[in-house]
Amino acid sequence: MSKTKSRLLSNNGDLLSTEDNKKDLQEILGEYADPRPSALIESLRAFGYDLKTSIADLIDNSISAHAKNIYVDFYYNGFDSSVTITDDGIGMTLEGLVNAMRPGSFSPLEVRKPEDLGRFGLGLKTASFSQCRRTTVFSKIEGSTGNARTWDLDTVIAGNKWQLIIPNSSGEIREFSRIRNFNSGTVVLWEKTDRISSGMETECANDLNRFNDMIDEVSEHLSMTFHRFLEGHGKINIFINGNPVEPWDPFLSSHPSTQEITDEPIPLSKEIVNITPYVLPHHSRITDEEHERSSGPKGWNDQQGFYIYRNRRLLVSGSWLNLGFKKEEHYKLARIKVDIPNSLDSQWQIDVKKAVARPPPQIRDDLKRLARLTRKRASDIYRHRGKIIARTQSGNDTFMWEIITKNRKPTYKINRKHPLVSDLLNDDSVNHTKIRQLLKGIEETVPISAIILKNSENPDSISAPFEHSSEDEIYGYIDVFYLALKKRGFTDSAILEKLRFHEEFRDYQDLIDIYFEKRRKNE
Repeated sequence: MSKTKSRLLSNNGDLLSTEDNKKDLQEILGEYADPRPSALIESLRAFGYDLKTSIADLIDNSISAHAKNIYVDFYYNGFDSSVTITDDGIGMTLEGLVNAMRPGSFSPLEVRKPEDLGRFGLGLKTASFSQCRRTTVFSKIEGSTGNARTWDLDTVIAGNKWQLIIPNSSGEIREFSRIRNFNSGTVVLWEKTDRISSGMETECANDLNRFNDMIDEVSEHLSMTFHRFLEGHGKINIFINGNPVEPWDPFLSSHPSTQEITDEPIPLSKEIVNITPYVLPHHSRITDEEHERSSGPKGWNDQQGFYIYRNRRLLVSGSWLNLGFKKEEHYKLARIKVDIPNSLDSQWQIDVKKAVARPPPQIRDDLKRLARLTRKRASDIYRHRGKIIARTQSGNDTFMWEIITKNRKPTYKINRKHPLVSDLLNDDSVNHTKIRQLLKGIEETVPISAIILKNSENPDSISAPFEHSSEDEIYGYIDVFYLALKKRGFTDSAILEKLRFHEEFRDYQDLIDIYFEKRRKNE
């Protein structure tokens, strides 16, 4: 048996034995500095939750309790509105309930079960405190009548004690009615919902509409966050005010035109991070309804990027994770699924809200490599369809450059019928002679030899039109183009049709749609 004793350093750096120097050890430990309940409980409201992330955090608890059905119910009554989250999980004993109500009920350093969705032992409390000033939890295990306990922030502040309340006649509380039909389960009731219904009035239609908009946001968020739990074998059901939440699959994985590039396992700290890139179908390959639904809560452009899952639960949706990539229109079909186990929480810096994840340095290069591959494939899909349009339906003013053969040699000329060139040559405010001389000089000095040489060395390196331009620059170019065609007497519908088939815009069809939509709204 080892005789090694644990050792501590004294103030001057000398080693102290915990057995031989108890007096010095007591001096090292110093005074108690317990947090003041009245101050800390208000601070626990400031973790950055919003309504949808706080409800998602409570649903994590329900899933961990093996619930098959979870009910989120909103009761509107102006400022006195309330919310409940009810499940048919295994429930809790009184001891388990009191521990669950305790701030910091589990240490984040404890080893969690592989399927556990928790980490910090704070979710129930911080998520609830962030939205309301009074939280009551009623729970029962099979064969019991159940127990209830309440946190009331105003009571804690008044007494300056971490003391729970035993609610009177909890079985008669209206919001607990659903759980009476379950053999076991838990219900969380939020009252004094100052962060949800502040300033709302019962009879105000606008306040009710605002309340309903929040419910829609919650439904949309849960549909995305728990989509892998809501589908397939062993799925669960989530209901909001009695209506089932339908899963939203960001990868449109069941569609035959979706491309799953590869499934690559990457080792990290004796665990595996699984990465699966997807390229979604072009708009032309899916129905308008599928296109609208696949755009997600943030829209097509903002939904591109990585999707980080922890135990199948979505943490981060549509982010390039500060890896040096921008969200651009021609990469919007790129979405990459990343699966991590809960044993890697510290490496990924998972936060209390489970809404932030940062990739560890060891795998950043792998993530960049797969991001480049997926973005390239997505860009190719996006552009391919545009090229077909240009070749099959283009007019004589579609291309900026014309190829003219003289003496069996190709010559490249700037197309004088192109709308921007034509507009400039017909503008009386400019010197036409100088413009024609400039165009002639450009045409005679096209670096054909250099282009051929570079293309033969690296055929994939040729940039597409506006590939290195910002969307604001492209948008400005569309505006100039529109005004040039408007001068020539074209209607908006005719201009829209021409823009779609012009070489410059083959990869930017959505920007054209956005431009015309804004014009319609401003007229």
